[in-house]
Amino acid sequence: MRQRALVARPGVWLVWAVMIFFLVNLAGVVAAVVVNSFSTRWFGSWWPAGLTGHHYADAWKEFALFDVLKVTLQVSLAVVVISALIGVPAAYALARRDFPGKRLVTLAFLLPIMVPPIAYGIPLATVLYKFHLGGTMWGVILANLVPSVPFVVLTMTPFIEQIDSKIEAAARMCGANTRAIFTTVLLPLLVPGVLAASILVLVRTVGMFELTFLTAGPSSQTLVVTLYYSMSAAGIRAPQAVDAMAVIYTLSMLVLLVIALRFVNPTQLVTRVGEQRERAE
Repeated sequence: MRQRALVARPGVWLVWAVMIFFLVNLAGVVAAVVVNSFSTRWFGSWWPAGLTGHHYADAWKEFALFDVLKVTLQVSLAVVVISALIGVPAAYALARRDFPGKRLVTLAFLLPIMVPPIAYGIPLATVLYKFHLGGTMWGVILANLVPSVPFVVLTMTPFIEQIDSKIEAAARMCGANTRAIFTTVLLPLLVPGVLAASILVLVRTVGMFELTFLTAGPSSQTLVVTLYYSMSAAGIRAPQAVDAMAVIYTLSMLVLLVIALRFVNPTQLVTRVGEQRERAE
């Protein structure tokens, strides 16, 4: 019966064929970049003429990757901390309070996530350069906060709504004020949600190209922007060094994604964001 079901459903085979074709091509592209990053010369053959690892050392020196990684870490951690400090209290207000224009506020938080970053990145960069913040690390941090804070708010609001408000009422009856309730009662319960939102913001910030590219200067470039500049200068530098840098960036993003998936269920996250959008509408 199982074989008959598979024969009777050719659409299943078509879907699997498309998925396998896509995965094979993706694996081929990634493998080609990785192999080329170790090659001495690769042209007109199925395999390089030789393998070496000095291109990684060249990329580390030529692109000053230690400084780039330090800037990337500083920007990402600053965005994570500030987003959590702003987003968690804002999410608490949306989850626990009813006020006029609440749906409009929720919709405003959705816009930076739903709209492509380049659409508001150019006017945002213009404003930052006008106030002499463009080209600095603080300008990059402020630009990345625009989509990160709403992301934390929309992620944390369902977590707060799942906590029974009777716990807060009981704490108030025992004499606790709002600050004590938030820091000693709610915050320990919200640690998993805060951790999940922080990791996702970290991944988004490291991979954010548009806003960082528009606001970064020579000393405030993150890894993804430096990779873009290295690709535009591929005619000057060895392509193997550029591929080596791409491998470093891919590995760093892969590590962050693996860590994020250990704390976050993407299906639940999409469901929560969809519920927030329906409430806003």
